[in-house]
Amino acid sequence: MLIDWFTVGAQVLNFVILVWLLKRFLYKPVLNAIDAREKRIAAELADAAALKAASKKEHDEFQSKNQAFDAERSGLLSKATDEARVARERLLADAHRDADSLRVQQDEAMRSDQVKLGREITRLAAREVFGIARKALKDLAAADLEERMGEVFTRHLRELDGKTRESLASALKTSSEPAVVRSTFEMPAKERDTIQNALNETFSAEVRIRFETAPNTISGVELTVSGQKLAWSIAEYLTQLDQKLGSILDAQVIAAPQAVSVMKASPTAGA
Repeated sequence: MLIDWFTVGAQVLNFVILVWLLKRFLYKPVLNAIDAREKRIAAELADAAALKAASKKEHDEFQSKNQAFDAERSGLLSKATDEARVARERLLADAHRDADSLRVQQDEAMRSDQVKLGREITRLAAREVFGIARKALKDLAAADLEERMGEVFTRHLRELDGKTRESLASALKTSSEPAVVRSTFEMPAKERDTIQNALNETFSAEVRIRFETAPNTISGVELTVSGQKLAWSIAEYLTQLDQKLGSILDAQVIAAPQAVSVMKASPTAGA
C-alpha cells in the first residue's frame, strides 16, 4: 500500500490547526470559565463561612446576654423578695408595736377613768358629808357656843406667826376703814372687849373695829381688813378638810397613770 505523504501531511496539518483552534477558542474559554467559577465558588464559600462565623458570634453574644439577663433577673427577683420580706416583717412589727401601745393607752385611760370616777364619787360623798355637817352645826349653833368660839379666836389671834402678824399689821395701818369682825350671833360686850384688847396687844396699837353679824356662817369669828381675812370657825375647818381631801384625790389621779407605766416597765410585772 502506497502512503500519500501529502495527504498525511495535510491531515497532520489539519490536526494541528484543529488542536490550536480548540485550544484557542474552546479549551481556554472553558478553562477560564472553570477558573472563574471556582473563584466564584471559593468567594461564596468564604462569604458563607464569614456569615456563619458572624452568625455564630451573634448567637454566642445573644446567649451570653440572655444568661446575664437571667442572672440579673434572678438577682433582682431575689432582692425584691428579700426587701418584700423585710418590709412585711417591719410592717408586722410596727403593727404589733402600735397595737401594744394602743392597748397600754387604753388600759391607762381605763384605769385613769376608774380613778377619776372613784375620786368624783369620794368627792361627792365628802361634799354631802360636809354639807350635812355644816347644816347640823348651824342648827346646833347658839350664843353660848359663839362666846366659846370668841375665846378660841382670841387665843389664835395671840398665837399668830410672824409673817401673818406683819401682813395684818400692815393692812391695819394702811386701811382707811375699820377692821370688821363678823360672828353668827351678836357678840356680847364682854367678848367684844376681849377681842379688842387682844387686837391692841397683838399689833401694839389701837385697832379700829366694827362688829357685824353673819347668820350664814357656822359657829366662828372672822376678821377682815383690806381684803385680808383671819378666821376661826367650824366652817373653816370643814373647808380646809374639803380642800385637803380634794388635793389628795387629785394627787391619786395624777399618780395612777404613772403607777401603771411603772408596772408595765417593771421586769416582774409580767411574771
